[in-house]
Amino acid sequence: MALEITDSSFASDIIESGKPAMVDFWAVWCGPCRMVGPIVEEIAAEFQGKAVVGKVDVDTNQEIAAEYGIRNIPTILFFKDGKQVDKVVGVVPKEQLIEKLNAIL
Repeated sequence: MALEITDSSFASDIIESGKPAMVDFWAVWCGPCRMVGPIVEEIAAEFQGKAVVGKVDVDTNQEIAAEYGIRNIPTILFFKDGKQVDKVVGVVPKEQLIEKLNAIL
């Protein structure tokens, strides 16, 4: 299951985790986000122990969304060594997300 990440947990969950990470910025009211959500959950199960896969609800965690300039959702950010290294905006195939995550493992 994807990790629920908040403004207050983002640093420890992602930046300081020491693992590659994929973070889905989403909102309950967003139709495309509901399409990506199950894909993110599948990837979280497949990469358990290898990478952190999490979700940030932009409505309740506006600080971190603003910090990373999230203007459109869904936006998925990829982190390696605590730094953002890649980004995908919109609905994309699962294979593309897996490719990007594998590239930073």
